[in-house]
Amino acid sequence: MISMKAVVLWEAAVLWEICMRVGVEVGGTFTDLVAIEDGRVRVAKVPSVPARPDEGAMASLAAGEIDLATVADLVHGSTVATNAILERKGAPVALLTTRGFRDVLFLQRHNRTQIYDLFYKKPEPVLARRDILEIDERMSGQGEVVEALDEAATAKQLQDFLGSGQYQSVAICLLNGYAEPKHERQLAALVAKQFPDLTITCSADVTREFREYERTSTTTLAAYVQPVIDSYLRRFESQLGEQNFTGRFSIMQSNGGRLPVAGMSRNAITSLFSGPAAGVMGAVRQAGLSGYGDLITLDMGGTSTDVCLVADGKPNLSGETEVDGLPIRTPVLDIVTVGAGGGSICWQDDGGMLRVGPESAGADPGPACYGRGGTRPAITDAHMVRGTIRAEEFLGGNMDVDKDAAASVFKVLSNNIDMSLEDAADSAVRVADANIVGAIQLVSTERGRDPRDYVLVPFGGAGPLHAARVAEELDISTILVPPNAGVLSAYGLLASDFLQYETLTRRIPLSEGEGAAQQVRSLFGELQDRITTSFRDLGIDDDLQYSYSLDMRFIGQAFEITVDIDGSILPNLSADDLLALFNEAHNRVFSFGESGMHRAEIVSFRLGASAAPEVVPALNEGISDNVSRGETKIFDRGEWRQCALLSRAAIALETNGVPGPALVEDGTSTIFVPDGWTATVDTQDNILLKWKD
Repeated sequence: MISMKAVVLWEAAVLWEICMRVGVEVGGTFTDLVAIEDGRVRVAKVPSVPARPDEGAMASLAAGEIDLATVADLVHGSTVATNAILERKGAPVALLTTRGFRDVLFLQRHNRTQIYDLFYKKPEPVLARRDILEIDERMSGQGEVVEALDEAATAKQLQDFLGSGQYQSVAICLLNGYAEPKHERQLAALVAKQFPDLTITCSADVTREFREYERTSTTTLAAYVQPVIDSYLRRFESQLGEQNFTGRFSIMQSNGGRLPVAGMSRNAITSLFSGPAAGVMGAVRQAGLSGYGDLITLDMGGTSTDVCLVADGKPNLSGETEVDGLPIRTPVLDIVTVGAGGGSICWQDDGGMLRVGPESAGADPGPACYGRGGTRPAITDAHMVRGTIRAEEFLGGNMDVDKDAAASVFKVLSNNIDMSLEDAADSAVRVADANIVGAIQLVSTERGRDPRDYVLVPFGGAGPLHAARVAEELDISTILVPPNAGVLSAYGLLASDFLQYETLTRRIPLSEGEGAAQQVRSLFGELQDRITTSFRDLGIDDDLQYSYSLDMRFIGQAFEITVDIDGSILPNLSADDLLALFNEAHNRVFSFGESGMHRAEIVSFRLGASAAPEVVPALNEGISDNVSRGETKIFDRGEWRQCALLSRAAIALETNGVPGPALVEDGTSTIFVPDGWTATVDTQDNILLKWKD
């Protein structure tokens, strides 16, 4: 049976003072904590509580024996917003839109990712048609009033529609509101006056970009999750206050940065993918200390695997993502997720093929080896059968797991697919590897990037177990495994900057010549003023660093590509510069471009502003006297073989490195070093795997 005792994995410090900084990341299976003070690190890991994520967060603080009165900086990431959408447990929401656009959420786009699926169904919006009210008003695409908003008549409409009290939140998304939000502001004021207890979300505060379906979907989902996030954070803050916490409290965002908790009251939708984003930022920080800036991150946790490409220390940013098939148009790290986590279910499809995921055993009941009622084989169970995870050292030996239970559930699967027990487990791991390879190809080769030019950075509890075989498939020769890899996402919370983005759609043809360049400078200046004011309102007066990018396309194209603009050239930016930058980016992605200015246009502007917190130390492993060495047997590639068994500290003592096959165990993860690979430890406590092939 799984032990419910708190898992305190390592502590390097004895004295803790007021400058302590803490990151708490709530995952689908485990909740992770990293605490840092004066360069000393403490980590903890406890089972998540899916129904009450704040309980898991508070349990991790208790497990780490954190005195909240001594914490100056607490950063938090969770799956609350994502789960609210996936489980359809958001607030009852009403949508106010322009007359004639009531059905935009139901018409959607004619996109089908599986064109041969005879049973395809469109994604279901989070509200019904009866929850949508049409308003008599209209703005043009140039921001000019076509039909004015009649406030008196609209007030009566609102009273009739919202007066029943069935709604908790109101989304306001009017036609072309991105170009001119005047009517949205008027409407929000009317709602607030008549119904002061309702949460109000305007599209102009969420996304000022065109495409009505995506903008309406984003605004509606933002209104749907906002009361849920507000309630969660109030409850969590109250618990922190009861334990005398008076420090700074920040929330991680999907864009790779954090915001003070007050910022979440304006746009909670930005916190959707805080955990995966935090992991990427932790990897960027830790790998950067060793001089690596071109990375592919591989975060394999209990529920899924997330991969992201990082070029020159900067993760790729996407302007849009999806949750449960519903588009959300807000800046997010370009992360691809596949159902290949430690809890991913291994199963046989109707054609007799072995499959892995996307269904996960999650935290409850979890894999069968957890002993909490799981009856279906998962990837963690497969590793138990193969011997690549040892029961006595799971999470540093602090969590009880049942190897026999893992073997029992895999025996059923192996009989069904007519394989031996070990072959079935090994095949399941190889299927998971193939799924991860496919995800990496999506963020690399399909984006015009060669994965061989990048270093693979695996983390999460299972990432280092799978990394080498994944790297072999992609011909990646270098792997960097950070210390305490199993809790790197929690560290990434502390390694992230304060960050906000402002976006705005303005279509400007490059054929306008220097007039186009002047508009670019002017609009970026307006966005910069707006975002600077927003930061000051949140109490952040530090020196801000700005990033500039444009969404551009050939006139007539349906979609855009992102073109980064160096801020140093912005004052003297010319139309020729814009064209050259666009052609360079277009060539990289599509292998062709165009020299004629008449063919290209600017579509949207994107400005990022960041403020770095105080310097964050490396996530070191700390001094350990555990220099154990031994041997074990693992099943790999169809046979049992002898394998060296070492602690991370033992690797550090080997000046020439440790050749594979080897298993390297630490308190938060296990690293598999196959034949042909050599493991060494660098000056930042990272384990480097080099492929000799």
